[in-house]
Amino acid sequence: MLNTTDILETIHMIREENLDIRTVTMGISLLDCVSEDIGRLETKIYDKIMKSAKDLVSVCRDLEAGYGIPIVNKRVSVTPVSLVGGAIGSDGYVRLAKTLQRAANELGINFIGGFGALVQKGMTVGAHNLIEAIPEALSTTSCVCSSVNVATTKAGINMDAVKRMGEIIKDTAYLTRDNESIGCAKLVVFANIPEDNPFMAGAMHGMGEPDTVINVGVSGPGVVAAAIQKKGMCDFGELADTIKKIAFKITRVGQLIAYEASHRLGTPYGIVDLSLAPTPAQGDSVAHILENMGLERCGTHGTTAALALLNDAVKKGGVMASSHVGGLSGAFIPVSEDAGMIEAVQCGSLSIEKLEAMTAVCSVGLDMIAVPGDTPASTISGIIADEIAIGVINNKTTAVRLIPAYGKTVGESVEFGGLLGTAPIMALNKNSSERFIARGGRIPAPIHSLRN
Repeated sequence: MLNTTDILETIHMIREENLDIRTVTMGISLLDCVSEDIGRLETKIYDKIMKSAKDLVSVCRDLEAGYGIPIVNKRVSVTPVSLVGGAIGSDGYVRLAKTLQRAANELGINFIGGFGALVQKGMTVGAHNLIEAIPEALSTTSCVCSSVNVATTKAGINMDAVKRMGEIIKDTAYLTRDNESIGCAKLVVFANIPEDNPFMAGAMHGMGEPDTVINVGVSGPGVVAAAIQKKGMCDFGELADTIKKIAFKITRVGQLIAYEASHRLGTPYGIVDLSLAPTPAQGDSVAHILENMGLERCGTHGTTAALALLNDAVKKGGVMASSHVGGLSGAFIPVSEDAGMIEAVQCGSLSIEKLEAMTAVCSVGLDMIAVPGDTPASTISGIIADEIAIGVINNKTTAVRLIPAYGKTVGESVEFGGLLGTAPIMALNKNSSERFIARGGRIPAPIHSLRN
């Protein structure tokens, strides 16, 4: 039974502490759209997306009005497009990206994800051609997001794909150079990619998913930060309990919206992703949560331990609130999208090396990090390899979303606006990774992958 105290607390979290539903994402299978004729394929993809998601935006608006809970983004994810396009050429994949953009425009959604490929053990012709199309596809569309899975714990790391993705990121940065290299903000390289992630740029509709599904991503860093601040000085056990309790309440809000959206759209409910997704707004920062725990500045010694506690407590609170938790679920640390992270970088407290250490204990990886535009492709590939190795060895999802900002260097920044925020250009190690990356082949799966 609802009680007045819970209702008032939720209203306060929405009004004062930036609680929101970050995204309602409809996953759509395109496997029944396959056709050898590119024109027919485009038509079938467009028609399937339009038929499935025609009411997505209007239902979300009704839910916002009815419950008073902001739904920031309405999104669609689709089957990895390389599995649908098959052996069509790269030009054909660019056409498919534009088809996805046309559908997004008509639906009025914020992003559409799934322009991607799964290449952890090697590349099919379709996967190769799609990857080659990524720079042009992302430079000629605005809502299309791309993800490439280059490794799993079971398969190891496809270093040929890692090498090529460093080059693809550089090409994408160049083609979108007149807009702060923003194409790279829509491109993410994964290890152990989840099939039900509602967050961009890595959302895709997995092979084990139903024909359509509703997945919801919640937010709430500001709510957690406020709860920790209100609790005051306490031991770590009490601190973890405080976070668990607030994560439970946040996840309940997400589950309510997921159930309602699912019912009204006649689409199965998939999961709630309970990730703490920050924004550039003051008071909505994961870094500020860590600082409220007692760190003078995010990035100082103790930061990784604080983040580990936060991530674990969020997961424990969330799984008590919902039987269907999935996606990434934990705490995101995207630099450009988090006001506290930006401040920590600007004052010199937070480096890319410290961020890499933090990714070993949080939800995803090196996210929305701007680096000098003249960074060699091999260095970008080396950064990808390091982060992907953390995911493979620890049997967790990790990812890299780097922006080599064309024409920019350390001390400058790029301005994306909106949820993507502002990214200060971060310094990198100047020593070369080129000979290491040039080896190619596949880094074998770790011994603990043999669990069958």
